Amino acid sequence: MTRLDVNFVDYGILLVYFALVVAIGILARRAVATSEDFLLSGRSLPAWVTGLAFISANLGAIEILGMAANGAQYGISTVHFYWIGAVPAMVFLGLVMMPFYYGSKVRSVPEWLRRRFNRPTHLWNALTFAAASVLTAGVNLYALSLIIQALLGWPQWVSIVVSAGFVLAYITLGGLSGAIYNEVLQFFVIIAGLIPVVIIGLTDVGGWSGLESKIRASRLGEPGLSSWGGTAVGSWTNPLGDWIGIVMGLGFVLSFGYWTTNFTEVQRALSAKNLSAAERTPLIGAFPKIFIPALTIIPGLIAVAVIPKFGEGNTTYNDAIPLLMNKYLPNGTLGIALAGLLAAFMAGMAANVSSFNTVFTYDIWQTYIRKHMPDGYYLNVGRIVTVVGIVIGIGTAFIASQFSNIMNYIQTLFSFFNAPVFATFLIALFWKRTSPWGGFFGLVTGFFAALAFQYLIGPNIAYFYPGGDTSKDINAQMLNFYGAITAFVVDAVVTVLVTLVTPPKPLSELKGLIWGVPDPDAGDPHEGHVRRWWESPKLLGFTALGLVVVLSIIFV
Repeated sequence: MTRLDVNFVDYGILLVYFALVVAIGILARRAVATSEDFLLSGRSLPAWVTGLAFISANLGAIEILGMAANGAQYGISTVHFYWIGAVPAMVFLGLVMMPFYYGSKVRSVPEWLRRRFNRPTHLWNALTFAAASVLTAGVNLYALSLIIQALLGWPQWVSIVVSAGFVLAYITLGGLSGAIYNEVLQFFVIIAGLIPVVIIGLTDVGGWSGLESKIRASRLGEPGLSSWGGTAVGSWTNPLGDWIGIVMGLGFVLSFGYWTTNFTEVQRALSAKNLSAAERTPLIGAFPKIFIPALTIIPGLIAVAVIPKFGEGNTTYNDAIPLLMNKYLPNGTLGIALAGLLAAFMAGMAANVSSFNTVFTYDIWQTYIRKHMPDGYYLNVGRIVTVVGIVIGIGTAFIASQFSNIMNYIQTLFSFFNAPVFATFLIALFWKRTSPWGGFFGLVTGFFAALAFQYLIGPNIAYFYPGGDTSKDINAQMLNFYGAITAFVVDAVVTVLVTLVTPPKPLSELKGLIWGVPDPDAGDPHEGHVRRWWESPKLLGFTALGLVVVLSIIFV
């Protein structure tokens, strides 16, 4: 990456920001007395804090570098990752899933699977989630190291190790609360850092109309300006492929799999002070999610318009935003923008590591290795596992560095780890008969089906190549979308077939865990909270969906 043109003002701003990050971790440490305080913030946080943390946890390298890279590589159709691939699933999580998660008092998503199915299902999900967490953490750590490398000119490995140290400091000190309060700060720093890039970049290219003209003249051409154009099945020309892959693969399987079963996100809602706050957590996060494309996709398009042969030679699609910051922002403003980037990458990695340490401590160590120990023991395990997660993340950062578009890489991971889990959840939540062994074998076969499709089946299907020409690069996102569909279908079929020949779990053991089987002894998990009209989850959810419909029509 090109060395960034920073001076002492920029470095001063970055030092102030890092001081704030560590200070928040130190302050949060005062509230950590138990393992639940460290791993779930004592379930005490208000909805506005958990809502901003919910979206900030997702606003990491995947979002900033990855979506800008997608904007540069695939064009305006990248909005599908937000308006189809995020908001509907976030609304579903708030309105449908959170009452089962929060009301049942589970501490993690794998714990819900243990109570709904059996211990083998629980252990499989806990192990695969832990693997997915550290692999995704490596993406954010790699992105963070890119900025450190561009600032100081250090070798990549040194930048990765130093970057890991920053994140380790405030998570080890303050646990989940330290991560969440930093994520709230980081949300505003990220926004402040990206807005100037968009405004100055659009001004430079002659506004939106000027940007459209330059994109039409670029390698993206007219398809790069249409979200739904060219999505016909059998003759697709859209950079993301056909509508089946976009709607079913991205909009249904990958989206719902990520937002409703990925503990990295669900953990923020579980830290809320009551069920009402937990329900509103993803719904509050949905509103900034609707408009974030203006701060991520547009910079990717601007990079294509103003940087000659962008994405070729010494530049990769991941470089879009850092290069634009260096091109457009004066010193001082550049420091704020860089703080925003660093904030995003630390928020993303902290979210992955904090969910990794919770699942490992509660779902693996406490359940299978050392049971019935004092709570202080598990608090210390959580801190040690945090360090272990960071160290493993250093290793996985080098895997992420091999991809020119980290969003292609991350969607591959989601097709392996999230798509099968969603199929199992959906069936188990609404079909009481679903058996423990049906859930287990569905998860396992869904995972291996995605793996086989990604590396053995998909690459040999000409349909996934532009124009059917296998000499060209395969459409990586389309391959991921269809891989997710394959995993979902295989998981669902195997779950149903095995369920039909194995005994179900007694309904007495499913109270409060599935639809139609309430727990009469649980009481009201809203804990007496009286909602004001603007706090209604349904009002928040359907308003978010209405905005998505309007924007989708405008940018069709």
